[in-house]
Amino acid sequence: MRKIQGTQVATFLTFLLVAIAGSITTTGVLLGGLPLGDFRGVILVGVGIVLLYVYAVVLYRLFLRFFPLRTGEIPEGSSQEFIYHVYLLFFLILFYPVMRSGLMPVPLMRLVYLALGARLGANTYSSGIILDPIFVSIGSNSIVGQYALLVPHVIEGSKLAHYPIRVGNNVTIGAGATILAGVTIGDDAIVSTGAVVTKETQIGAGEIWGGVPARMLGRASLAKDNPQEPARTH
Repeated sequence: MRKIQGTQVATFLTFLLVAIAGSITTTGVLLGGLPLGDFRGVILVGVGIVLLYVYAVVLYRLFLRFFPLRTGEIPEGSSQEFIYHVYLLFFLILFYPVMRSGLMPVPLMRLVYLALGARLGANTYSSGIILDPIFVSIGSNSIVGQYALLVPHVIEGSKLAHYPIRVGNNVTIGAGATILAGVTIGDDAIVSTGAVVTKETQIGAGEIWGGVPARMLGRASLAKDNPQEPARTH
């Protein structure tokens, strides 16, 4: 794992201070003159925290708009490494604690992932964790089960890279499954509970995969056509 440099920390802290200042100022303008009663302090702090995250997301998106993080390997000492470490600090300090807490309702987490750059189709939700959302796209009517993990990055010693994860329509990713960098999952596929889909795996449309490491167990179409017949194994 590469060391985060002081200039990268300073850049992130600048963004954080702007977000804090914006949230304090906006909270004061919106609520400062209202009679909020005995819970005034709690309300002001709560609204301030929400606004802090709103400003942080806006700044994060603006940063990536002007300094995009690209797919592929990130050379040491490059401008992409600088961008990545600032990006990483946003997640380590602000976003991952929300994603990992499990406190946010699943419909609201959909909005959070969309705000962070994930591409999610209509009626698609995740009760798992989508790391590096800007490198993840999921089609419509798909579900990511509880405690499942989508990991588009590769960190192997000094190697650092991102490879997109692409998931189709009507896909089910079971609870506790892990999907690693560069995986493609076709429409109507199923990834079983607890499966580990290794890097660059291509799962075809309608296939059922499971195990550690995951392998093809059968086809979802067989289960639909004859629900009494178990999926064939290979």
